[in-house]
Amino acid sequence: MVTTGNAAADRVLLALLTMQRESWEQGILGHALLDLGLDEAAVLVADAAVTRQRPDGRLGETAGSVGAVNGAACGEVVRHAARSTGDPRYAVALDAQLDWLTRRAPRAADGTLFHLLDGRQVWADTVYMVVPLLALTGHAGPAAAQVAGHRERLHDSRTGLYAARWDEDRGELDRPEPWGTGNGWVVAGIARALRLAPDWPGPLRAELAGHVEEVLTACLAYRGADGLFPDVLDDPGAFREANTAQLLGYAALTGVADGWLPRSWFDVGAELLAAAGRRVDGYGRVTGVSGAPDFAGPGTSPEAQACHLLGYAALRRAALNPG
Repeated sequence: MVTTGNAAADRVLLALLTMQRESWEQGILGHALLDLGLDEAAVLVADAAVTRQRPDGRLGETAGSVGAVNGAACGEVVRHAARSTGDPRYAVALDAQLDWLTRRAPRAADGTLFHLLDGRQVWADTVYMVVPLLALTGHAGPAAAQVAGHRERLHDSRTGLYAARWDEDRGELDRPEPWGTGNGWVVAGIARALRLAPDWPGPLRAELAGHVEEVLTACLAYRGADGLFPDVLDDPGAFREANTAQLLGYAALTGVADGWLPRSWFDVGAELLAAAGRRVDGYGRVTGVSGAPDFAGPGTSPEAQACHLLGYAALRRAALNPG
């Protein structure tokens, strides 16, 4: 039996394993398993992602998928499988994914990746999908360039928040509202990249860490009495959404665990995870999140399940860092 050693987390994991998953959700499941030390299960996740790899190198995608970058979230667990099993199948698959990501995936003139194959849009989500893998595989420069390109297009320096989407052809925001989950993807993606590649050049590491703290602080201004956030941060009429709290909590606790955020962020991160934890139902489903498959209203999703487990693992790590 696959177990985290915690009954509540085990229920969340079981619910996650029963859910149909898209490529990025398969990848985030792999991240959670690795963070929880469930290495053998992670190899099985990698195997499934490689089985569904497209001829162009995108991992975990079904035929007809228009996702340009989401499969890259599977790269970390495929790398783990390559190293732990020695099976060249995984190394070949990872090389193909990286070749797609670094050379052939659609991108703007400055190299900023587009999220989809069928449109020239830059999405906040992409930061989590590609930046950690690039950093982990020795591409720190391209990883930092992706953060910079997304930040230039999506980040509002006045509010400290990220818009959801940018349209490159029109040269303007396509979805200007500060989607909570999108801001969560940005800070969680940078936090994971800093963890996976601790040898970032000092000034760049400090800059990225400072940006995470800036966005975290900006988001917290919209936290309600229930500890959660509106789905659109600056829209009080939007539904109360739980995955934003999980992603922010994961980023904060990762920063504490790895020493690039002050210890004062530990309580903030723990409180955010506790608020989301109150949304877990008797089946282990994290309810009231931006729901699959279209993420247009409240529901459940494999990504929220996996983010819950990422947060739990980060909380354990941060608790061991005395600061």
